[in-house]
Amino acid sequence: MPVIVERPAQRYVAERATLGIPEFPRIADRLPPLVGTLAAEGVALAGAPFFRYRVLHPGQRFTVEAGVPIDGEHTPAGPAFLGELPAGRYVLDTHAGAPDGLAAATEAVLAWGAAEGLTWDRTETPDGEEWGGRLEVLRTDPREVPDPAQWVTDLLFRLAD
Repeated sequence: MPVIVERPAQRYVAERATLGIPEFPRIADRLPPLVGTLAAEGVALAGAPFFRYRVLHPGQRFTVEAGVPIDGEHTPAGPAFLGELPAGRYVLDTHAGAPDGLAAATEAVLAWGAAEGLTWDRTETPDGEEWGGRLEVLRTDPREVPDPAQWVTDLLFRLAD
């Protein structure tokens, strides 16, 4: 059952791509080197890696960031960039299982929010649906738990103020 949580603003380092689902590994594969670079530079990580969906474009394409929360200041080398997740109220739901179940889990949360009369932090633009905060937080490290059926992912959707 989804719950509403209050989250503080959070700095992060990420890379961004616009792609479709078949191309998703292109951005997902950026997380390990990003984490490795931050660790090698002595940057303190402040949580689990995530995917931040910025724009859902028509035709099953989206602009997504592969990010890592950090503590403190850091200026990454390109193509990585420094960003900040906005503070606010978020709907949180946890998905246990393989990533191929995330689309259905996301639809269930959105339907729950509609039934509850919630308003999401999203805007319709000519490019598509732009989200202020829509995240998949990867709570499971695939190096430690190789079976995707055992992975745990938090879904977070920011509510409009």
